[in-house]
Amino acid sequence: MGSGRSTTHRASSAALVGALLCMPFAALANTPPAACDKPVYLTVDTGHMGVADLFAEVLQRHQVKVTFFLANETTLTGGTSLDDQWAPWWRARAAEGHAFASHTWDHGYWRADLPGPQFRIRQTFGPNANQTETWSAQRYCDELQRPAQRLKAMTGVAMLPLFRAPGGKTSPALLAATRQCGYQHVGWSDAGFLGDELPSDRYPNAQLLAKALRDIRPGDILLAHLGIWSRQDPWAPAALEPLVRGLKAKGYCFATLQQHPAYTAWLAPKPANR
Repeated sequence: MGSGRSTTHRASSAALVGALLCMPFAALANTPPAACDKPVYLTVDTGHMGVADLFAEVLQRHQVKVTFFLANETTLTGGTSLDDQWAPWWRARAAEGHAFASHTWDHGYWRADLPGPQFRIRQTFGPNANQTETWSAQRYCDELQRPAQRLKAMTGVAMLPLFRAPGGKTSPALLAATRQCGYQHVGWSDAGFLGDELPSDRYPNAQLLAKALRDIRPGDILLAHLGIWSRQDPWAPAALEPLVRGLKAKGYCFATLQQHPAYTAWLAPKPANR
């Protein structure tokens, strides 16, 4: 804040931000959105965080709200995306009114169903990275809950009871188990796959941007990341802002998954047990 602002103004501003951060997701979901006839839903998975600041700047500049899917992934600086270094970044996004959902803690890929139900899961990060383990349904649910607990500790904000399986890989048995523990899965639309994890030599940014602007339709869920290790020419610096501007020029608006008709019933406050 500038030094010319009064102490009273600073205190009231801090109180307002604090009140927003303490609001449960249900209260935020019930806030009437601005009129939006052609919504799209930009969702952003964690990654190596190399383009996180760029994302924040573009989203703030264009007043775009997104849904972040959180996993504790290794970052370019050798830490993890949900460690103390990144806590201020997540607090700022919470204060801006973005929504949050789970992407599992160690980015564990579903590989197969086993009796039980149990599941074969291959973790990408963490102490058991690149190992395939057998998990119970409860173990998978615990893995979904860990990012929610970390988000609450960092920001005071509750995570939506939604998740995205790494790679979008699921099975009917896995989805049934996660619904039992309170989570519904979110994938993405075909046209909403923005391609930021594809090889840049075969899928250049200009081509991906043109395809997205041509094919995206109202109601689509879009998918991007805060940094992809394997892509040599990062997508976000070249395509994120032109995508936002281009979609807005076509009359599209951006909303979080709290307003998506496929999830409003799931996210609605549940009646208290009598």
